[in-house]
Amino acid sequence: MSLDFSGKVAIITGAGGGLGRSHALALAARGARVVVNDMGGSVNGSGGADTAAAKVVAEIVELGGEAIADHCDITDVDAVAAMVATAVDKWGRVDILINNAGILRDKSFIKAELDDFRKVIDVHLMGSVICSKAVWPHMVEQNYGRILMTTSASGIYGNFGQANYGAAKSGVVGLMNVLAIEGERKGIRVNSLAPTAATRMTEDLLDEKTLALLAPESISPGALFMVSDDAPTKTILSAGAGVFAIARMEESQGVYIPEGALSPEVVAERWSEISDMTNSVQVPAAFDQTRRFVEKAVAEQPTT
Repeated sequence: MSLDFSGKVAIITGAGGGLGRSHALALAARGARVVVNDMGGSVNGSGGADTAAAKVVAEIVELGGEAIADHCDITDVDAVAAMVATAVDKWGRVDILINNAGILRDKSFIKAELDDFRKVIDVHLMGSVICSKAVWPHMVEQNYGRILMTTSASGIYGNFGQANYGAAKSGVVGLMNVLAIEGERKGIRVNSLAPTAATRMTEDLLDEKTLALLAPESISPGALFMVSDDAPTKTILSAGAGVFAIARMEESQGVYIPEGALSPEVVAERWSEISDMTNSVQVPAAFDQTRRFVEKAVAEQPTT
């Protein structure tokens, strides 16, 4: 199977370097027309320059591809709408959105400033919301769309000093879950990529040998599959160093405690059963959990 993106239009945020650049080059090499979005700011989100996006566009064009640069702030609703409109005006559609842009403002929770916390959530979570909202009507109209969020192991598992980042990255998984459900009948598939890569965000944390293994190019093949015609939906793909794995949320089978015995002490006594993940369950949507719990409670009622 060969993945071909000819005729597809992709918008990639934060594509002036690192993972976004790698995704953009890889999609363009397979025929996609690409909007390279990047403010050109620092890792913490300060500053800005037009050169980062322009350089990636130049690389794509030099290799025979088609791309345009955009420098908007993804938290600016009007600017994002204009970016999407430019793509649609130029190429007639938008098929793929990769929400990749992000910043870091790491500090332990006790030292973290709330303004920094809000800024990180604004960029990672609200930026993904705003960009997804802007492309959504176009994808609904054409009955086709692929959206890829960028989450993180910090959001899935946690990481010291990254409460703001972890909260934001966990938030985009929640966004993915709902949009995947809402987009299913519209031909829109929504997934998340959880990369561990050598980028500006990690270059000061890892040695040179490890950084070489974690090159962004080792991750982009997974990203391309997750925005392809054959992509799954509502799926988290973890990727790094050429290794790919699925991360997912599951529930244990659950334990019913009857009303007469219901107490914190009984929960404690039965904790080993409650936390037993043997035959764990994947819940499709929120109400499926409600239905499952009610059915289990009803089944446990004494017969008369």
